[in-house]
Amino acid sequence: MGVYTYEYVKKKIKKKIVINVEALEVRVAILDDSKLEDFYIERPSEEHIVGSIFKGKIQNLEDGLQASFIDIGMKKNAFIHYWDMVPEDAVRLEQEEGVRRSRTPKKKRYSAGEMKKRFPVGSEIIVQVTKGAIGTKGPRVTANLSIAGRYLVMMPGSSLKGVSRKIDDDKERLRLKKVLSRIPIPDNNGLIVRTAGAGARKTSFARDVRALTHTWEEIQTRIKELPAPCRLYAEPDLIERVVRDSLAEDIGRFLIDSRHQYDRIKGLVAKLSRRTKNRIKIYDGDAPIFEHLDIERQLETAFRRRVWLKSGGYLIFDETEALVAIDVNTGRHKGGGTQEESVFQVNMEAVQEIVRQLRLRNVGGLVVIDFIDMKHRRHQNSVHRTLKDGLKSDKARTNILPISELGLLEMTRQRVDESIRQTNYTDCPYCRGRGKIKSGLSMSVEIQRRITEIMRRLRKDNEGIPLKIIINPTVLDRLRKEDEALLVDIEKKFGRRLTFVADPNMHLEDFTISNGSTNEKLYSSVDH
Repeated sequence: MGVYTYEYVKKKIKKKIVINVEALEVRVAILDDSKLEDFYIERPSEEHIVGSIFKGKIQNLEDGLQASFIDIGMKKNAFIHYWDMVPEDAVRLEQEEGVRRSRTPKKKRYSAGEMKKRFPVGSEIIVQVTKGAIGTKGPRVTANLSIAGRYLVMMPGSSLKGVSRKIDDDKERLRLKKVLSRIPIPDNNGLIVRTAGAGARKTSFARDVRALTHTWEEIQTRIKELPAPCRLYAEPDLIERVVRDSLAEDIGRFLIDSRHQYDRIKGLVAKLSRRTKNRIKIYDGDAPIFEHLDIERQLETAFRRRVWLKSGGYLIFDETEALVAIDVNTGRHKGGGTQEESVFQVNMEAVQEIVRQLRLRNVGGLVVIDFIDMKHRRHQNSVHRTLKDGLKSDKARTNILPISELGLLEMTRQRVDESIRQTNYTDCPYCRGRGKIKSGLSMSVEIQRRITEIMRRLRKDNEGIPLKIIINPTVLDRLRKEDEALLVDIEKKFGRRLTFVADPNMHLEDFTISNGSTNEKLYSSVDH
């Protein structure tokens, strides 16, 4: 069976996949010479639906959005653009799979009458999830279906045949196109060669086509037999996807700490590539596998808001629902040469770490990078070019704009699922997700303002009643030490006594004001 030992692997292996299997989650880390380069996490309690194919029902058509909402049997209805509802309109799918095209056709607009006639409310439609539910938004789907194999992606309903644009060797692209033209495939099915197909033999492609055809036939049977809404096809779980997508890459070892999953992976690999069977090793050490290989520490470092660079510079990551802001700073960097050269060095180092962090954190949507200001255009172009080159190996689609006059670089990264931060963390119940709370000074100002407002309101009625203010002990300490004179002035001005009571269970930003005689509540920050 071959039990894994750390000393052996450390000497022999550069790039490896480490799989940690636990009851509540499965984690996968990809290491390059012991450095964490990619990280994935999947939890059985959180259903993974990206790539799944559903038979759904049209719920409504929104002409203003040029989109429809579809019931696929999930908690939230799925969202689909009109141009993604027509299977023969494969423009978006072609872009997703990275097929080279001389130009990108414009998305067609469909009239309300045309869509209501073609897709009446209540009618059935076959769709595939391209983006999972994120935040308050439901999943995104398309009617342009695709089924991924090891080397190929099959697209039922399309006639397209192409090669991933990430395969940039012209001779290899020509060879792959010839192979595609000679492989018999069912009518009305397109094929795209995945990046892993570079260098693969014709027999491997033929085997992939047979497996994909069998899968599609099973889906067609379910389409006929099952009522909507229902799931027709589900992408494999994380472990199987990693095995499928990584076998053709330069992976020295698969290390896993579960005997059951070890046996399963051996069986999967035997079907895909018998030659790589010996790469799989089981870890049975006493320490958790991620701790033993220093992955746990690297994860903790990677997901901090501040990420330090070797030169002494650092990055600041701020993730919001709509975008991710990355700020590059010189920090403790003391480079030689001119200031401009030092700035350029930090920015170039930052680019490499940003590329890695985008993959590790699985962030998507709009990303804005604030590089340290560079005066020379050639330095800006070098940083921009290095970022583009670094992102070529990213499986997510990216679009990068040049550095603007303000020194900002804007880019987009394909968002498929929640980021690692959204998956692993929840908003702090104390700061309520802001990351900061009001200062003692701010609270003092707010409390005095509210006391004054209440005293003015009560000036004509209930003259002379005392006010009781319940606050956090830290805020009370500030009032006693620094603002006592101001509070005395308020008492004299309105002729009312103020009584402060400390409550350690009170939030720093919360306070209540009540009638000191009857305990009638006059104000509570919790209610506002």
